[in-house]
Amino acid sequence: MTQSPLSGGAAALIGLVMLAVVAFESTWAVVRHIDTMAHEGTHAVISSLSGRGVESIKIKPNGNGETKPARGGGTSSTLVIGVVGYVGPSTFGLGAAKLIESGHILSVFWVALVLLAILLLAARWSFAFVTVPLAGALAFVMARFAPTHTQVIAAYATAWLLLLSGVRTIIQHGLDAVDAGTLRGATGIPKLLWSLLWLAGSPAAVAVGGRMLVMGA
Repeated sequence: MTQSPLSGGAAALIGLVMLAVVAFESTWAVVRHIDTMAHEGTHAVISSLSGRGVESIKIKPNGNGETKPARGGGTSSTLVIGVVGYVGPSTFGLGAAKLIESGHILSVFWVALVLLAILLLAARWSFAFVTVPLAGALAFVMARFAPTHTQVIAAYATAWLLLLSGVRTIIQHGLDAVDAGTLRGATGIPKLLWSLLWLAGSPAAVAVGGRMLVMGA
């Protein structure tokens, strides 16, 4: 069962609204937790796929997060795990945009619910036990009870939020990004180059994902 996408104009309008949500401090203080869940979840997924596993995932009330891979592993696994965090939100945003483009709009919420459940299982006592269940409950309500038109609008908003929040976080953290410091320690490559790498990839994801959302209608 598929759902009809929105018009290109409506999709672009939602994108502008979400841009404002990400830009203003008052709204960013709330939605940045979604970005953090995607960021830390990506670290955890790649760490698990590399065979190292995850020691803990923590999210703080201010929206900062930390994922500790299990001990062991070489430089290659540390490199991959460190790189992927800041492109995680953009990657999830692209995935949501692809589901919307293909008409499987409702799947955005079911996929999100599964990923949030996995994230909660790996989390340790922290503010994650507040934000992750809340996000999961919202995804379930949208998938199960919301009218179709509301589901479609919310799916578009989710995709735009993930795409745009990735850019804001990279710009905001800059050279102070913990992952950049970890990668410099593992490889000797300056933090600036890692930040520039993320800054190149995240806007590119916005362009590709935005095109799917607007032109795919």
